Amino acid sequence: MKLLITGLAGFIGHAVARRLSGQGHEIVGIDNLNDYYDVALKQARLNDLADCSDVRFERLDLADREGMAVLFAEHGFERVIHLAAQAGVRYSLENPHAYANANLIGHLNVLEGCRHHDIQHLVYASSSSVYGMNDKMPFATGDAVDHPVSLYAATKKANELMSHTYSHLYGLPTTGLRFFTVYGPWGRPDMALFMFTRALLAGEPIPVFNHGDMWRDFTYIDDIVEGILRILDVVPPPGGDTATPDSSSSPYALYNIGHGSPVALMDFIHAIEGATGREAICDYQPMQPGDVPRTWADTEALFAVTGYRPQIKVEEGVANFVRWYREFYGV
Repeated sequence: MKLLITGLAGFIGHAVARRLSGQGHEIVGIDNLNDYYDVALKQARLNDLADCSDVRFERLDLADREGMAVLFAEHGFERVIHLAAQAGVRYSLENPHAYANANLIGHLNVLEGCRHHDIQHLVYASSSSVYGMNDKMPFATGDAVDHPVSLYAATKKANELMSHTYSHLYGLPTTGLRFFTVYGPWGRPDMALFMFTRALLAGEPIPVFNHGDMWRDFTYIDDIVEGILRILDVVPPPGGDTATPDSSSSPYALYNIGHGSPVALMDFIHAIEGATGREAICDYQPMQPGDVPRTWADTEALFAVTGYRPQIKVEEGVANFVRWYREFYGV
């Protein structure tokens, strides 16, 4: 197939392209290489793909309406894996317009490209943050998600609504994946594992929010990639005559993609201590605005259609990251 991957220089986009390379596909990846975090890390991910002759990179901003239209018109993509977005819950309090440009206008430009060029299947990244302050556990895609607590979460819910509209109006098959705290080698510097590892190795304190009373459904990058690629081949068919809260009469699907077993933040920190051989200096702080105390993915729907459950436990995944971090940064 000929595939478009948006966010090629990103954490997940890089991993998906690396996994797809060599399978006979023709892959075009785009990224705007913005400076939300270290551009050198993004460039290093692209350099890591340099030996993948079937992966071609084009620098392009999702919000560039004309550029996106030309991209779709020139390449004749069959399927799209849309991973690019302005990430981060806390940064959305500082720079909200970045989220409107990348996550709303950018997502619309992707939908328009898919609509006008007969894309067989659009798979796009949503987020567990859409569940907001829901206290029913585990989170299921049929749950109401009408009360987001960050602008980032609101834009991701908007992406789901926009995608459903295009599925309904134009018969565009779309599948949204609500990612749960992705971690692993080549990860983002604004994520807890990256920040904590850097601090522990430097002998610096780490900020522990909500005084450590936090739980996350940490999901290793390889498990995320496996889920994405399996879902890519599960094209949602048109539904029946009516829609219910967890189904649609349009070719639209939505799944959680998480490990399915939340881990206490302090246990996560202990795993990092074990992998680094350093003891954490914890700076206990209150809950941050826009954050939530607990996430937990109900992954039964994903398993039902793919037959796959995430395999990597936190201790193994953290150790893999720390090895990568030491090698990459020469620590």
